[in-house]
Amino acid sequence: MSAGTYAPRPGAAPLGRMIAAQTALETRMLLRNGEQLLLTVIIPTLLLVLFSAVDIVDTGSRESVDFLTPGILALAVMSTAFTGQAIATGFERRYGVLKRLAASPLPRWGLMTAKTLAVLVTEVLQVVLLTVIAFALGWSPHGNPFAVLLLLVLGTAAFSGLGLLMAGTLKAEATLAAANLVFLLLLVGGGVIVPLDKFPDAVQSVLGLLPIAALSDGLRDVLQHGAAMPWGDLGVLAVWTVLGLGAAARFFRWE
Repeated sequence: MSAGTYAPRPGAAPLGRMIAAQTALETRMLLRNGEQLLLTVIIPTLLLVLFSAVDIVDTGSRESVDFLTPGILALAVMSTAFTGQAIATGFERRYGVLKRLAASPLPRWGLMTAKTLAVLVTEVLQVVLLTVIAFALGWSPHGNPFAVLLLLVLGTAAFSGLGLLMAGTLKAEATLAAANLVFLLLLVGGGVIVPLDKFPDAVQSVLGLLPIAALSDGLRDVLQHGAAMPWGDLGVLAVWTVLGLGAAARFFRWE
């Protein structure tokens, strides 16, 4: 049999098709994982409903839902792009999944692109769900949608870089513990539910530099107060994006 008579011809699929297939796989794995759903969907939803319905924290606004919704959206981004991705990638690295995928025709940067796209797909579903619930609770957003989109994209990039850095440098068990601990600490001290002005002045200046605080405050400035473009918060997120993705690219270990 002469060469070139095989149908279909053996070989790697086009790069775009490989990334799309890996993205679909990564998305299904995220949505089928019960622990991930608890972290990315159920917890943000419960927090939004509970703190909007019960006056536990003085948010300083006329309607609690107007203050809480931007913070919960920021929490949803962090839970998926940082906590969920760090834990999943850490255990994939421990079990040798990343090592085997790195040997496939899909390049390593293509695998990371697919993981990032899967995070974005999951976040779209989160934002839609939380927005519907917030509207049902009486939310009345304002501001520039483009500014909201830019904040969410930069926040995703910043948290994704930090999550990959943690997953690529720590052992899986350490990643699991550290990612959950960071999630809880930033939930309390990142301006998600408790306003930053409730903390001492010296602490506020430090907390305001955290990516979760920049994202939640930026979303709140736009959606609650109608700000055009929160450049300060965008700048903080941009710095974290460069630091996180740069460090992840430099120090990530595949084995």
